[in-house]
Amino acid sequence: MSKNAFDSAWNWEHSYAELPERCYSLVKPTPVWQPGLYVFNDLLAGELNLEKLSTLDPELLVEVFAGNRVPGGAKPLAMAYAGHQFGNFVVLGDGRAILLGEHLDGSGRRHDIQLKGSGLTPYSRRGDGRAALGPMLREFLISEAMAALGIATTRSLAVVETGELVMRDGMLPGAVLVRTAVSHLRVGTFELFAAREDIESLKALLDHTIARHYPELADAQNPALALLRAVQESQAELVASWMAVGFVHGVLNTDNVALSGETIDYGPCAFIDRYHPGAVYSSIDRQGRYAYGNQPGITAWNLARFAESLLPLIDADSKKAVSLAEETLEVFPDAMAAAWLQRMVRKFGIEKPEPADRTLIEDWLALLDKHRLDFTNAFRALSGDENSEKSQLKQPDFVAWHQRLEARLKASGISPAAAQALRETSNPIHIPRNHAVEKALDTAVAGDPLPFQRALEVLRRPFDNSISDHTFSATPSEGEQVYTTFCGT
Repeated sequence: MSKNAFDSAWNWEHSYAELPERCYSLVKPTPVWQPGLYVFNDLLAGELNLEKLSTLDPELLVEVFAGNRVPGGAKPLAMAYAGHQFGNFVVLGDGRAILLGEHLDGSGRRHDIQLKGSGLTPYSRRGDGRAALGPMLREFLISEAMAALGIATTRSLAVVETGELVMRDGMLPGAVLVRTAVSHLRVGTFELFAAREDIESLKALLDHTIARHYPELADAQNPALALLRAVQESQAELVASWMAVGFVHGVLNTDNVALSGETIDYGPCAFIDRYHPGAVYSSIDRQGRYAYGNQPGITAWNLARFAESLLPLIDADSKKAVSLAEETLEVFPDAMAAAWLQRMVRKFGIEKPEPADRTLIEDWLALLDKHRLDFTNAFRALSGDENSEKSQLKQPDFVAWHQRLEARLKASGISPAAAQALRETSNPIHIPRNHAVEKALDTAVAGDPLPFQRALEVLRRPFDNSISDHTFSATPSEGEQVYTTFCGT
């Protein structure tokens, strides 16, 4: 495919670049020395109506994805934003990521195309603007697993090796990740301009966010308040989906809360093995702020920061604006609880939740914690799977609990077959087990791509019980468990 044919494969628009110039900085990617394509996401390319890229001369594809050549029609920029990082307000921005533009797929849906690790920007601060191969492959792998689990997420179109080294704990091979998202708008985007008291930019961002993600709110009586409600609902659904599969985001700062309701930033994330509500893995989360069980509460805190940034747009009377925002925020705990309950009961074979089901679920989780059982495999054992946790369910306290579940299922009128079908589709078999992911990435960085490729193949089929490879389904031993994960910056 020629350069012109390659450029014509894209359907670019640049609605974010139409915002006030203080919302971004125009900047081109920094070329790299010797790029090479490590992995290309053919599945995602098909979904984005970019199948033509698979027929491209690999050298041209690599040149674009590495940032050595800006494709025709792109308008590269780095986005400005701020964020509360571990509770502290910090002015940030895309310090190592550059947005090429917004690609419209065959259905007219908009997708950001971003190069992560593409060099210095005006927001790099003390960073180098680069990324290491391991963390970029990690984001590619886990975001694909999340998509297969049905969880809203950013995706990865490709990972390109740069042929250069980056300094982290040591010298590591560099890489660029091509990330896609329905947008990169964040709570922190609004926070930046609220802190600057830039009402013009706030209003422009409000209109842009509604037009892009919540067009049904265009005629709302109070658009800012309506947006706050909508973002609360999307975050409740997202975090509930995390909780249902044992996912720990790890760095749930406000700059990592996407207004679209997608999961963004897979730095120190993890999936819990042995269940504990206080499970925390991130090496930088020393106080457990973003522990598994804290995620609903910290999301409420993050939404409160979003509400604060919207106050000037909610009402000119500051006291009235605060009152309206607080009234709206009061709804979130119940919305979060309802979304969590809806997802969790399905894991037990219950289709329609009732308030008393919360106690049933909490008692089950308490038993998992007490007996130190694997979260994923305990649910699969409940469905009859033969695994390491099944024998544990024969203990008296589990038997007594199971009798309560059977009574609940009988009272609901759901057939055993229907209940089992719900369990089968709600409880994954294969998840990104921390120890197995780390092994695959270490091997990949060392030069052998096969374990990474196999991991990708398995994790794209999380509910497939025909897979004989148990790498991502077996409960890890004490020696295999990974208790610390690291951010790639």
